[in-house]
Amino acid sequence: MPALDRKWWTLIAVCTGTFMLLLDITVVNVALPDIQRALHSNFTDLQWVVDAYSLTLAAFLLTAGVLGDIYGRREVFAIGLGIFSLASLLCGLSTTPLMLNLARAVQGVGGAIMFATSLALIANAFVGRDRGTAFGIYGAVIGGAVAVGPLIGGAITSAWGWRWIFFVNVPIGVLAVFITFAKIAESKDQRTRRIDWVGFVTFSASLFCLVFALVRGNDLGWSSATIVSLFVASALLMVAFFVNELRAADPMLDLGLFRIPAFVGISVVAFTLAASIFAMFLYLTLYIQDDLGFGPLPAGIRFLPITLLSFVVAPFAGRLTVRVQSRYLLGVGMLLVTGGLLLMGTTHPDSAWTVLLPGFIACGVGIGTVNPVLASGAISVVQPQRSGMASGANNTFRQVGIATGIAVLGAVFQSQIVTHTSAALGKTAYGLEVLRRGGAQLQAAMSAGEVHQVARSIPIPAARGALVNAYHVGFSATLNHLMDIGAVVAFVGALCAFSLVRQRDFVVPTGAGAPPGAAAHADGADTGAPADAGMPASHA
Repeated sequence: MPALDRKWWTLIAVCTGTFMLLLDITVVNVALPDIQRALHSNFTDLQWVVDAYSLTLAAFLLTAGVLGDIYGRREVFAIGLGIFSLASLLCGLSTTPLMLNLARAVQGVGGAIMFATSLALIANAFVGRDRGTAFGIYGAVIGGAVAVGPLIGGAITSAWGWRWIFFVNVPIGVLAVFITFAKIAESKDQRTRRIDWVGFVTFSASLFCLVFALVRGNDLGWSSATIVSLFVASALLMVAFFVNELRAADPMLDLGLFRIPAFVGISVVAFTLAASIFAMFLYLTLYIQDDLGFGPLPAGIRFLPITLLSFVVAPFAGRLTVRVQSRYLLGVGMLLVTGGLLLMGTTHPDSAWTVLLPGFIACGVGIGTVNPVLASGAISVVQPQRSGMASGANNTFRQVGIATGIAVLGAVFQSQIVTHTSAALGKTAYGLEVLRRGGAQLQAAMSAGEVHQVARSIPIPAARGALVNAYHVGFSATLNHLMDIGAVVAFVGALCAFSLVRQRDFVVPTGAGAPPGAAAHADGADTGAPADAGMPASHA
């Protein structure tokens, strides 16, 4: 049997690392209720389990790509694998919410390093027809990670406990590090590049201040000195970031990209897709498990319609990019997400999980339509030498969208769940008694998602039932409100896709590699969409 060529070992190592880092975005969701019970976490802690990972992934992505160019992509990729594996071990060993969230932040650093160098490693290892095959496999792995994440998370959590969703990364990561050093060829950028430390620090600090303020606003008060100071600091740091990027010789993010309307539109779509449906997965998980009472594995199975549809539709949407203009694919996809969120916003206290099914189907098709166009479009609107930064920026907008979306929706959730549940309690005599006796402690329990624990401590069955029923009413009304907000965000993405993603902004390939019907756009006329310029069709 002939030995496996070095380039295929490169693909195996890169796909393994990428599968792990993307799996940890979705696999955690179905384990959150178990994490909450095991570590006695409140709702804010649960937000940070997801946001700590997304924030550091977003903050380090562009800088990690430059580090790979300077010091060698193989070496930097291996370091990212090591950081990710060690952080996964610490996540599994966590005994407090703070320890878990800090470990998740370190996980995000490792994930950013792997993500930023993965495409460059594949591009360096493959040429010609094999490169297209490699990117296709890479895209399938990415789509598969998103598709099976909830199911794998549910199965592992049900069988071995939530800690094992992190522990399984450790042996896989160690094996991937060994393959990386033994089989992958080193590659560097021959150009002299510098790390934009000022841009990195100001961007990261601005994001942290913003998300921290959004997460803590309900608890500390939106007009409190701490929250106002955080918002002001976030704004000032972001201004400093933009000023630095305009003046830096080698900026972390070339702001000139935003002079291209299509790039702006694609970036907005990436942000709004993540801030709407992907941020909503946390609250859908809480609804299916905490409100409807399903365990982790049954919850993961119920997410399959949305995840599998997005996986199946993506390749077809990728092939449509040579026949249909990108603005229409992005716009229609975001309209499907908008409609899906509105369909899911029709729950009531006695709903079965199937009330979500029509929305899951619409959102699954919408996500599958948008993702491949975002992947190819982000790098097709710039010259090839700028594709790395454009792709990194697009992925950064995705992660920022998830982090801020969860924070904003969480602020609304904590406020609305208390309002709606209290209103429902006020309609019955036993409910009024629960409100009178519970006071501020009950409000804290409602906003932290600990109502069922409080209910179990109430000795009178009728009063206990009144609290649980009111919580079902409050959760349903709050979830519907979140869905409406998500639908508005997704609709903004659709509008920006239709109005900003102009086909004349695309860098259309010419000659033998041009897609059918494509032509150079010197005349500024709209043309057929460009072929995928090296990104996988099912990029998540």
